[in-house]
Amino acid sequence: MIGFIIRYIIIAGVILIIPRYLKGIVVEGFTTALLVALVMGFLNSFVKPFLHIISFPITFMTLGLFSLVINVAIVYLTELYVPGFQVSGFVAPLIFSLLVSFASTVVGWFTK
Repeated sequence: MIGFIIRYIIIAGVILIIPRYLKGIVVEGFTTALLVALVMGFLNSFVKPFLHIISFPITFMTLGLFSLVINVAIVYLTELYVPGFQVSGFVAPLIFSLLVSFASTVVGWFTK
């Protein structure tokens, strides 16, 4: 349980730092960043697999590139549920989702 808490606090810190270097993403505070981390974790666990299943034909036809669109959609869904988190454009949420995924993977290596 403590590993879970440490993991999400570190990921929230990363989410708080990313908008300083990436235009198009706004996170108002640490509480908002923590909510973004939790909501994105939930959406990635429960909604994203469903989106991958229903979009399999188009993902297959685009050789997997449609998965990037699904990542952006998850970031926009997170924006709908978390006040104080604002996203604009396509490239900024794409880079944001990739950076958060990378940070989550690295943190996961050390918190197991």
